[in-house]
This record gives sequence, structure tokens and C-alpha cells, in this order.
Amino acid sequence: MAVPLVPRALSRRTLLRGAGAALALPWLDAMQPALRRTARPPLRAVFVYAPNGKKMDDWRPKAGDGQFELPFLLEPLAPWRSKLTVFRNLALDGGRAHGDGPGDHARSGASFLTGAHPKKTAGADIENGPSIDQALLPSLGAGSRLGSLELGLEPGRPAGNCDSGYSCAYTNNISWRDARTPLPKETDPRAVFARLFGDPDDLLAAESAQRTAARRKSILDAVRSDTARLTRSLGAADRGKLDEYLTALRDVEKRLGETSKAAPQVALPGELRAPTGDPAARLRLMYDLIALALASDAVRVVTFMLGNAGSNRGYKFLGVPEGHHDLSHHGGRADKLEQIRKINRYHVEGLAHFANALATRDDGDGKLLDHGCVLYGSGLADGNAHAHVDLPILLLGGAGGRARGNRLVHPPKETPLCDLYLAMLRWAGDQRASFGDSRSALSW
Repeated sequence: MAVPLVPRALSRRTLLRGAGAALALPWLDAMQPALRRTARPPLRAVFVYAPNGKKMDDWRPKAGDGQFELPFLLEPLAPWRSKLTVFRNLALDGGRAHGDGPGDHARSGASFLTGAHPKKTAGADIENGPSIDQALLPSLGAGSRLGSLELGLEPGRPAGNCDSGYSCAYTNNISWRDARTPLPKETDPRAVFARLFGDPDDLLAAESAQRTAARRKSILDAVRSDTARLTRSLGAADRGKLDEYLTALRDVEKRLGETSKAAPQVALPGELRAPTGDPAARLRLMYDLIALALASDAVRVVTFMLGNAGSNRGYKFLGVPEGHHDLSHHGGRADKLEQIRKINRYHVEGLAHFANALATRDDGDGKLLDHGCVLYGSGLADGNAHAHVDLPILLLGGAGGRARGNRLVHPPKETPLCDLYLAMLRWAGDQRASFGDSRSALSW
């Protein structure tokens, strides 16, 4: 839908078009008449997976509702405490061995969003379960352009043995359409940007996409005429919102360009490829792309893996050259625990960057952080013990008034993590009786 000359009630699906580009818009006041002003902005759900557990004594708050002090690993989230809920005693029974022997890291990734116990196999006969993001999609994704988005920072083999006889499909994917269909993640920020903001028809052929990239320096240049036309018809407040959105988009484009120049592609096993460069900048860039995707209503459901299950990446830029998985088997050694602490803190600082991006973007009568929810955590507690109980799980966001923040929630021990997922399904209007190994919807 091209921009009307004088929009009386601007459609939420209006696109800025030009030269092969199709750019979705953020929420504007001019859209509200079309949405009957009383309509609640859609719920968004983002699931962030951190591998190898946490240094739990630096994660767990130690007091009650509204009174608990944020421990070291959660300190970066202090500005959004009113939208923060920390959970204790949530468990992933599907991550346990159940007679299958070693492979806790693979099971922790496979069961994180499914609650299922994955079949132990390194062959093609994988079996797990549908994940909560895909379960939410029918209720949340119907009005979005692209449905869901599956992202990660670390590529990996799509098949083969990646953990003690468990398929790489279990370690490299947390999103599953059904028990046998993992949804591969995208790890290249440039490819994510193209999917979100390039013209779908133009991007069908790689050669056509390359010609388009050579033809223009910025997607914003391509839609300049349509942008000017729309701006003339908007009120002052909407002009400010549109300018803020386009400025953020151009900033992401600029950073992508800098990443492209400074970080050539490198070959990886299995013909996989991923950009190198500054890892911290890449983490922030991926979070900013997610925020833009939500703001433009391209997607309403996102999964993001900070690393594959059992990831053994080093973090030299943090002064941690040793592999993360190796460090997680710390055996109580103080030097290794200190290195894990640095990695854990870095991951939460990235989440704080994302929280700020959501908290500063308008979304109807509030901000994206007011109307969305971000679940962050791991399928392991302490990586050394391979513990799948009392997991490090938190929720950020108001979920449109459905989630109460500034809370430390203590359900009974061994409460299934899927009880929280069932509650999220209820928020989305899905009244199914169970999900995964849930017993009842968690309330707080």
C-alpha cells in the first residue's frame, strides 16, 4: 500500500516504497482512527537464550517482592526494575537425562522453549516438540508481515553429532515448528536487515538484490519521495516519531556498512558463513534490529540465541580467551568462576541495551517495553552441575499490563518452566489446557 496524499486514517500496513524498497512504518497517531483508538497495541514476545547456565550466586536475588536487591549480574537492568520480574524454582525436566546418559547441554537448548525431552540421536530421526514462540504465533503473528524471526550470534552445523550423541539440530536451534522441524536461525545482521526492510519481490534473487544494493546507498534514499509525501500529511508529533524511527534505521545501516568493511566473511565448517568483527557491536546491532522489527510490526515473535547450547566461544574482548563451555565446568575454581562472571555480566549488559531500545520507542499509548515481554534465561542453572532446576529466568516488559514488574516470584520447587509459557499463551488469548510439561498457568 503506497502512502496516500492526505491520509485521514493511516493504515498500520502502509509502506514507504521506491526503487525496490518497501519500508514499514512505526506506530503513528495518524493510525489510531483506523485502529479505533481504543484498540490495545499487539503483544510482542522475544525469547533470549544464554548458553551454559550462570554463576548463580551472582544471579539470585535474596529477598522478597519489591524489596530485593539486584545482584551483580542483574544490576544493568536497574533502570527498568519496574518492568522486571525474576523467577526462582523453575525447572526443565525435559533437560534431564531420563536414562539417556550425557548430553545435558544439547537437552538444555532443545527443551528450553519446548519443555520436551529430545530423542537422543545424531541422525535424521530427530524428535523434540513445538516451541512456545511458534505456539504463540497464531495468536500474535497474524497481523505482522513476516510472522516470526529466529536469530543467533553463533552459526553451527545443521546436522551431525554435537553433544554426546545428540544431533546438532538440538544444540543450534531453540525454535521448533513441530517435533521434527527446527527453524534455523539467521546469524548475519545484513541478511536480517535485508529480510526486514528490502522489497520481498526484489530479494527473491541474489543477483537482483546485489544490483539493488549497488543502485543505492541507503534504503532511506530509495523511499525519499514517499517519505516526503507522507511527512507533509502528518502532525508535528507524528513527524517527530517518524524522524526518530528513520534516524535509528539509518544508524543501523551505517553500522552494517562499517561492519561489512571491517569484517570480511570467513569460511566455516559445512559451508556456513558469518561476519567477524567487534562481537559487542554485533550483539548490540542484532538487538537494535529486533527493536526495529518490532517497531515496524514486521514481526511480533522473536527468538535470539546468544550462543549455541554448549557453546565454547571465547570472549577475548572481555579478557576471557578460554572457551565458555570449558569454563562452565569450573570445578569450583575461583579463577574460572570469575571468567564466567564476566561473560554472564556481558550478556545481561546486552539485554539492558535492548531494554533501553524498547523503552524509548513509541507504541500507541506507551512504549514497546510497556506492550511487549522479553523472556531471558538458560536451560541450565550452574553449568558445572548440569542443573536443570531453579533456572536463571527473568521477564522484562509490561506485556500490555498483563505482567507485574519489580517482583521476585517464588513458586514451589520443581515448577515447570512451561507453567510460565502457559501463562504467556493465556495473555495472547490462547486457552489451551497445557503446553509442554506444564501443570497449570503460573500466576503472580
